[in-house]
Amino acid sequence: MTQDLPTPARPLKIGTRGSPLALWQAHEVRRSLMLAFTLPEAAFEIVVIKVTGDQIQDKSLREAGGKGLFTREIEEALLAGGIDIAVHSMKDMPVLQPEGLILDCYLPREDVRDAFVSHRYASIRDLPQGAVVGSSSLRRRAQLAHVRPDLQLVEFRGNVQTRMKKLEEGVADATFLAMAGLNRLGMSALARGAIETEEMLPAVAQGAIGVERRLEDTATAALLAAIHDRDTGLRLSAERAFLARLDGSCQTPIAGLALLEGDRLTLRGEILRPDGSEVIRDQISGPAIAGEALGQKLAGMLLSRAAADFFAQH
Repeated sequence: MTQDLPTPARPLKIGTRGSPLALWQAHEVRRSLMLAFTLPEAAFEIVVIKVTGDQIQDKSLREAGGKGLFTREIEEALLAGGIDIAVHSMKDMPVLQPEGLILDCYLPREDVRDAFVSHRYASIRDLPQGAVVGSSSLRRRAQLAHVRPDLQLVEFRGNVQTRMKKLEEGVADATFLAMAGLNRLGMSALARGAIETEEMLPAVAQGAIGVERRLEDTATAALLAAIHDRDTGLRLSAERAFLARLDGSCQTPIAGLALLEGDRLTLRGEILRPDGSEVIRDQISGPAIAGEALGQKLAGMLLSRAAADFFAQH
């Protein structure tokens, strides 16, 4: 194994988006590998790759093309050998990887909850009738429309800093962010509170960082195995199988969360009409190692109760 370790002369190239959160995640992967193998920082090179999703700020992801907008250019660089690994926010990842790539390394998962963010109001319940809420997430918009159909929902794209600026400018009265991202950036004080998962079920894989590699790169596979968090892997196996069975993308409002208790896994899931007028939810439990089958089964249970036009825009 020693001969396969990265060195300052032959550093491991880590590909990432350039946002503050994406860079934090890449640095965390580097830190984890440094600790696991007692390597110097110079044995790694962080390579920032511009992705289409970060450059489109005036359209929803649905209009622009979905989740692949945050990964395509990075995965192309990985396949071409320009980088050795790619670090991703797992909630942004399509369920299928390009041929020749694999995702089998996850860092320990952070807080999965959504954060309510507002300069004026303390919670969703405190929002006055007709208040304006900004969000680019179809899931959050549908969930909010389901419980508060009186609210006005507007498109809200951009990183944490961009969204906070929009709030300050009065574009909206409130927005939502992931608690995981705020915690990682040391900005948790921006949240008026974390929304419990019973009130707002999070996006599939929210709070998880994944590391993608080339399928045939066995040396890198051995490196990443040392930092892989098994529990996160088991939970995401169930959640992403659930998403895959539903043909999930940024174009459909889907939420899901797996929890582990010993060797048992419980998966909660829900699908919503885009306008929030109907929600179908259920849960399933079974052996943790059967997570993929549980995810597929739960998705089938929800789909069997949904009308053919369930995901259609109204």
